[in-house]
Amino acid sequence: MEEEIQHMWVKTNGIKLHVAEQRGKGGPLVLLLHGFPEIWYAWRHQIPFLASHGYHVVAPDLRGYGDSDAPLSPSSYTILHIVADLIGLLDHFGEPTAFVVGIDWGALAAWYMSLFRPDRVKGVICLAVPYSPRDPSTKPTDSYRQFYGNNFYVCQFQEPGRAECAFARYDYVTVMKKFLLLGRMDSLVAPEGMEMVDYLNTPSILPPWITEEELQVYADKFQESGFTGPFNYYRALDLNWELLAPWQGAKITVPAKFIIGKKDIGFENLGTKDYIEGSIFKSIVPNLQVVILDSHHFIQLEKPQEVSNEILSFLQDISSHQ
Repeated sequence: MEEEIQHMWVKTNGIKLHVAEQRGKGGPLVLLLHGFPEIWYAWRHQIPFLASHGYHVVAPDLRGYGDSDAPLSPSSYTILHIVADLIGLLDHFGEPTAFVVGIDWGALAAWYMSLFRPDRVKGVICLAVPYSPRDPSTKPTDSYRQFYGNNFYVCQFQEPGRAECAFARYDYVTVMKKFLLLGRMDSLVAPEGMEMVDYLNTPSILPPWITEEELQVYADKFQESGFTGPFNYYRALDLNWELLAPWQGAKITVPAKFIIGKKDIGFENLGTKDYIEGSIFKSIVPNLQVVILDSHHFIQLEKPQEVSNEILSFLQDISSHQ
């Protein structure tokens, strides 16, 4: 039998990260990276499954989330910081390489870890958020305002304190419902004069893939840690854009799989479907498989066994060729 999930804090890159870990029988390290608004617990279905197949599974709370350290300044949340945190985890566990799996912001971290340090990444699996080329002429927030207006959620998250105050009007379980249960027909652009968190629907009936008790686990952690750390990822977007200039035009060369749900809020609304089916995505991630499932955004929760199987088949396929 593999060990149960263990919890620890790891010093890396000047901070402490809380990590959930389950060891299989001597297999490669697999990093599981959560998104917004999640914690390590987002991977509760995949951790024991992968460990039961022999893998050494590590799911951190990313900086700013859960029980990990949360620096106050948005400038401490660049993609360079996040990737350096993760390289430090590999070093801590004495692993020269790892498989990296991420969803949402965790997907961005996984893509950029593969870009910056392909020598440390055996293969990458990203859920919901594809790798996109840097636009050399326009900062991300300017681009978002141009396409979606000032009430796009990313734009509303930019001003320090604004979204924090808006979120504080709700109990934490309600906030989790609004974001974790986003539907295909929801919009991420609020009407004029309304905050995003006020605009989003609060489902009265939960879908079968999540319970009130599970939502409470997330809510309790965010009640302790707050939302400023998570918002700071969005507030560092333009700084990321500046820092990423040296990688302009660079490709993701490691073996990659991208998984998205066709009911994801961004699949058709935000142009993701056209992008992943077009030529640009496949040209900048040449070693790529694309899988589309019948799911919403948080695909690893809604379709846990399908996602677990997709991860496992990729890991086994890459390992058999290395």
